[in-house]
Amino acid sequence: MRREKSEQAYREAVGFIPGGVNSPVRALKSVGASPVFIEKAKGCKLTDIDGNTFTDFCLSWGVFTLGHNHPVVNKAVRRAVSKGTSYGIPSLQETELARLVCSYIPGMERVRFVNSGTEAVMSAIRLARGYTGRNIVIKFDGCYHGHVDHMLVSAGSGVAGLGNSSSAGVPDNFVSYTISLPFNDTETVERVFEAKGKDIAAVILEPVPANMGVILPKEGFLYRLRELADQYGSLLVFDEVITGFRLSIGGVQQLFGIIPDLTAIGKIVGGGFPAAAFGGRADIMSLLAPDGPVYQAGTLSGNPVAMSAGIATLSLLSIEGFYRRLNRKADDFIQKLKESVSGKGIVINHIGSMFTLFFSEHEINSFEDVKKADQKRFGEFFRYMLARNFYISPSMFEASFISIAHDRKELDRFIETASKFQD
Repeated sequence: MRREKSEQAYREAVGFIPGGVNSPVRALKSVGASPVFIEKAKGCKLTDIDGNTFTDFCLSWGVFTLGHNHPVVNKAVRRAVSKGTSYGIPSLQETELARLVCSYIPGMERVRFVNSGTEAVMSAIRLARGYTGRNIVIKFDGCYHGHVDHMLVSAGSGVAGLGNSSSAGVPDNFVSYTISLPFNDTETVERVFEAKGKDIAAVILEPVPANMGVILPKEGFLYRLRELADQYGSLLVFDEVITGFRLSIGGVQQLFGIIPDLTAIGKIVGGGFPAAAFGGRADIMSLLAPDGPVYQAGTLSGNPVAMSAGIATLSLLSIEGFYRRLNRKADDFIQKLKESVSGKGIVINHIGSMFTLFFSEHEINSFEDVKKADQKRFGEFFRYMLARNFYISPSMFEASFISIAHDRKELDRFIETASKFQD
């Protein structure tokens, strides 16, 4: 496989962009590779500037449930661009997409659009603190909620203590009100609420984590969090930036029947453009400016091009039977993949069209389990698959994805290729 142009592009990029990339994982350092520079994408395929074509299982980190470059979405975008790319004042597209989001996601009575998942989470937490008049926020080890200062807390040992910042440039006192606990550990959460419940503004989590690889919540875990939040007057916040519109048209909350007070969504809702949102109960959302005292704003929020892409995307995802077809395809693929790698020390966690391969002999149910898995072997697997024209998410701490555009031939070829790893 020729890589000369990508390698040259990377050498040029590092002269102007820190690390040569605009999001750290794209540098591929954790998997021992160098960046692939993409020229175009279509369906489930990526083509790099060297002319190599890859079957894509990253899908821009889960954005493209429909596959890349969908003609219906493209048509809507071109129509929107022809009328202008940003107004800075309201457009009808904002209300139309808001109506769709509120109709599909059970916990959304009101919604506000922003530009990234990080911004959505930051705003939801500010709103939760403003509504409750409290400061402490509980998160969970391995759940990533963007790079907002007060969510960058070290996973640590998961003890019930106040956290320390996990990034240079974030003063410890910025996260002095953030507690990080072990995911799936109900007893520890209960003890923290017993000790600090009157000061806890919110519990935030990825209801199905994808930022430590795919981890499934244990039966009753999400339900118990809902109970504790209600008991102590705290808010339950779901970060569905990845799972929103990925696992069902109503996200995890529809799938599991656990309704949060606030929800952050992103990725899919923008149809491939920078867009995200946060929303929830009407009485909580009424505290946002201009109606209330909690301030949040954004020049490009509700951008008409992004809103148009989102509307077109959701119109396709809402077609009867879409998720049934996608998840049936994914379930069949994962079952065959598990059989093909049996005995190779690989654990595959999956739900719907999200999956992660962990190189471990043991079940993976928490961040501690993930950290014990073999990252070196994952890097070897990534490079092995890349050399054979497959692009999976380049970190064991991330999910990979299947789109409706992945056909049986490409899925079977992935299975056959993976089965031969380290034979």
